[in-house]
Amino acid sequence: MQAVILAGGKGSRLKPFTTAIPKPLMPIDDLPILEIVLRQLKYYGFSDVILAVNHLAQLIMTFFGNGEKLGLNIKYSMEDKMLGTAGPLSLINNLEEHFLVLNGDLLTTLNFDELFKYHVNVKSDATLSAYKQDIKIDLGVLEIEKEELVDYVEKPVYSYMVSTGIYVLNREVVEYVPKNEKMDLPDLIMALKRENKTVKCYQGDYYWLDIGRINDYEESVEIFKARRSEFLPFDK
Repeated sequence: MQAVILAGGKGSRLKPFTTAIPKPLMPIDDLPILEIVLRQLKYYGFSDVILAVNHLAQLIMTFFGNGEKLGLNIKYSMEDKMLGTAGPLSLINNLEEHFLVLNGDLLTTLNFDELFKYHVNVKSDATLSAYKQDIKIDLGVLEIEKEELVDYVEKPVYSYMVSTGIYVLNREVVEYVPKNEKMDLPDLIMALKRENKTVKCYQGDYYWLDIGRINDYEESVEIFKARRSEFLPFDK
């Protein structure tokens, strides 16, 4: 199975760390976050990985090389300019009929193999991995109607289904990505919907966290330390 990992972003929300270190190489305890993802992919049967790189690409390429040390076949797709999250797909040749796409800066216990098989079995054109995210509001929320207080909820928690930045796509959907132009995956997904393509959402029992912000990064380090065996069950 084949995976495309988006590893070209500047990681602006993690500055100043990402001024000198690409976000995928940010350490989570003793491992770069991207290495955790790569080890998981290997465990779940993905042998071929394409890293779409741009910002500080040489550091990533030097660190992982051809993937031999991890038991993977790693190749690189270089962007001359920032192309968003979908744009890099237009530069990649030899994509398989179905392939996984994911960000290189997320911490998750998702079973990538089950997601992939779900996509194939339901005959979807694109499948998004969805996660139930609780959002706490640290304020009193007022419901007002015509200046009259209707309800007052102190520090409520709302739940939403959010995209994890993990997708399985059919090769044909890349035709909707303009060549070497910036496009994000949400825009591609909505373009597919407008064309009446089949877009499914996979909802499984797993943990997920995007490390894009300083607070989330710090949280991810603590969670990984406490629950390492859940993220790397094969790393005994």
